[in-house]
Amino acid sequence: MAENEGELAESTTVVVIGAGPAGLTVANLLRRSGVDCVVLERRSREHVAQRQRAGIVETRAVRMFDSWGLADRVLGGVPHDGILEFRVDGESHFVFDGDGSDGPAAQLCPQQVLVQKLTVHYLADGGDLRFEAADVSLHDLSRERPTVRYRAPDGTLHALTCAFVAGCDGEHGISRASVPAGALTAHTFDQGIGWLTVLADAPPPAHPLLAVSPQGFAAHFPRGPRSSRYYLQCPPDDHPDAWPDTRVWDALRTRLGDPALASGPITDREIFRLRSLVHDPMQYGRLFLVGDAAHIVSPMGGKGMNLALYDADVLARAVRDFVHDHDDTGLRAYSRRCLRRVWNDQEFSHWLTRTVHDAGDDTDAGPFLGHLARARLDRLFSSQAAAGAFAELMTGLDPETNSVGSRKP
Repeated sequence: MAENEGELAESTTVVVIGAGPAGLTVANLLRRSGVDCVVLERRSREHVAQRQRAGIVETRAVRMFDSWGLADRVLGGVPHDGILEFRVDGESHFVFDGDGSDGPAAQLCPQQVLVQKLTVHYLADGGDLRFEAADVSLHDLSRERPTVRYRAPDGTLHALTCAFVAGCDGEHGISRASVPAGALTAHTFDQGIGWLTVLADAPPPAHPLLAVSPQGFAAHFPRGPRSSRYYLQCPPDDHPDAWPDTRVWDALRTRLGDPALASGPITDREIFRLRSLVHDPMQYGRLFLVGDAAHIVSPMGGKGMNLALYDADVLARAVRDFVHDHDDTGLRAYSRRCLRRVWNDQEFSHWLTRTVHDAGDDTDAGPFLGHLARARLDRLFSSQAAAGAFAELMTGLDPETNSVGSRKP
């Protein structure tokens, strides 16, 4: 595309769109590989640093960062002891969700902490990160040298030519929207379930907690030493205003089977639908989709952010091999390799979602499916083999290597 008058022309190897966990991981790994890149983020640094989402970096992802020599620099979370509590009708069952192998374990690391540390390390390493990049547009993606245009905060127009574009800007970003209609196939599934998610300044649980009761599903997760994230099953078309503080705490105490549950100031609440989305392939020309730009997974099982980190690792290795060794094997296999992992985690998330919801609230599932879900839970609590399979999936098994470890870069 011809250069526009008054436009500042620049060149780099990779333009990364989005400075969330996916984009910043891609950028940091590329820097470690000696590949130059520029990260564009439409929001301010302050906004990005405070976005609160996922809270567990699974074992495979921790070991991925460790293999790059970055775990100590960018995680800094609290090691997860591998214990997950299921509370069924007030009765507690503890399941070990670690694989029992040597090496770094999962970490309780809120997304905003990971993003902040990734940002600091990338900038300290000399990385080029540009916040408040407006009017981003992608051009010539099917050609050898695509162009990414944007407007800087001072109004200056920039045109970045590159070899590759990493689309890490989420489901509603410009990256996937730039792919021509019909080039990707979207696979979607709506669970028909809503969650009220609540962030509160309240004591975290001793272990991540999933609760099943006739009143519906609930969960309690740590988000820091004095902060908790709660989830309450609700109709998908419900509204947060229908959940004043008193109703929230009453429902949590009932569903969690804890009448003495300590409350605290609620700092955020919203309702979202549990749904899944996969785009195939995860690539168009020189554009590679990473994380939520390519797939959305139901939050049950904590796979969303971890899948994004997996995509980032695969892409960074592929670009490194191409740039340094002229080997395009990894680039050609990127979508296939990532999608194998995506569908594996989608299946696990779907299984766990249906199990804990069908087992508790049989008004939608019906008594037959409710009894089946209870049987699955009973097997999980009583069978060592079933518990082992569950732990393997929670840990983050790599379907290509049948292990949770990562290769050294």
